[in-house]
Amino acid sequence: MTKEILKEKACAAIDAYADKIKAICAGINDEPELGFKEVKTAAKVAEFMRDLGLQPETGLAINGVKGRAKGGKPGPTAAVLGELDAVGCPTSPKADPATGAAHACGHNLQISTMLAAACGIVKSGVLPELAGDVVFFGVPAEEYIEIAYRKKLVESGKLHFMSGKGELIYEGAFDDIDMAMQMHADKNMPKPTVSIGESSNGFVGKTVRYIGKTAHAADAPHEGVNALNAACLGLMGINALRETFREQDVVRVHPIITKGGDFVNSVPDDVRLELYVRAKTMDAIDSTHTRVDAALKAGGDAVGAQTVIETLPGMFPLSCNKRMNELFAANAKIAYPDVEIKDAGHFSASTDMGDVSHLMPVIHPFIGGTDGLLHTPDFHMVDFNAAVLLPAKAFAMMLIDLLYDDAKEAKAILADFKPILTKEEYIAKLESYFNNLWEGM
Repeated sequence: MTKEILKEKACAAIDAYADKIKAICAGINDEPELGFKEVKTAAKVAEFMRDLGLQPETGLAINGVKGRAKGGKPGPTAAVLGELDAVGCPTSPKADPATGAAHACGHNLQISTMLAAACGIVKSGVLPELAGDVVFFGVPAEEYIEIAYRKKLVESGKLHFMSGKGELIYEGAFDDIDMAMQMHADKNMPKPTVSIGESSNGFVGKTVRYIGKTAHAADAPHEGVNALNAACLGLMGINALRETFREQDVVRVHPIITKGGDFVNSVPDDVRLELYVRAKTMDAIDSTHTRVDAALKAGGDAVGAQTVIETLPGMFPLSCNKRMNELFAANAKIAYPDVEIKDAGHFSASTDMGDVSHLMPVIHPFIGGTDGLLHTPDFHMVDFNAAVLLPAKAFAMMLIDLLYDDAKEAKAILADFKPILTKEEYIAKLESYFNNLWEGM
């Protein structure tokens, strides 16, 4: 069969499963779960894969689900990823009232796109014509939240790293994958649109604790050491650094105070912060986060508080493969001729798809059919075809491009690709942040 006929068959299979895909999309949206807690979502994904005839591995990085479809003869393995977790957005109308979790980042659309692409590849009869395998992978915990909870998972030995794809890389779940693709919902983009991303920021996480001395806030404040004042001075120090951040580094530093004291009539003696330090390159991240540490330490020194700063491995900057981006855009035009193709360039947010991009060719396009800003209660899908079926068909057709004709296209991409890091170098770099603990007066 010609490649064009294979693509037609894949798209027809996706259309035939559209109602089932829409149902699982709604079902995941109705039961959002935070990272490393995606038990119900993982079960839904595994059941859907089994119904397609796949035999998924489960329990990868706690909740990951990985199904493999084998081609007609050996060749490279290409993966389509979808993220299982929701983000914290308690004010969303679809939020879980107990946890505040909501799919205000559109990960339910990612999972649905991944499963729809699986329908196109598995149920169309195209696999015997392909040289290589396709992996459909529901991955956990992309949203880097609930840091204290994740630290406990690391300390108890249930995790090694604190993001889903980082943990999957560590466990070896990407060892048998050669290239990967994943979409993300766009913001304020209700029309059928594909925005082709090139890169994103990475980041490190930090927890900060200021330890002071309590005293009566009115009767004897001079006897205390105010940890909240230390935190305020530390944050002011970070703000004073902002004018030194270079525009080309796209630096973002955003803290929150997670504990500001215990009682209003006592001098606060235990104040805690969490923050990210983001930038476009790992060099910029490393040079910036050490200066942030200096500002935070200065806050403690100014009032005589003890400062404890722990730097935690976050996510690596994303680097997308140019040829894979071109293939996706071309197939999106086939799937929906009126789709608008945009250049998204660099985006200042982060994704642990960046970690994968250091090891293999990846893409991460942004897809329309949604409205509202990401991570807000206003975010919602407005066009299922544009948000899910369009990228699913583009992925399915792109997989055919990659693995057709003895996987000529995939092999060419892999021959030109130079990994930024080996797996061993990647793990060593992330582990180096775990050893970055500063404590002092």
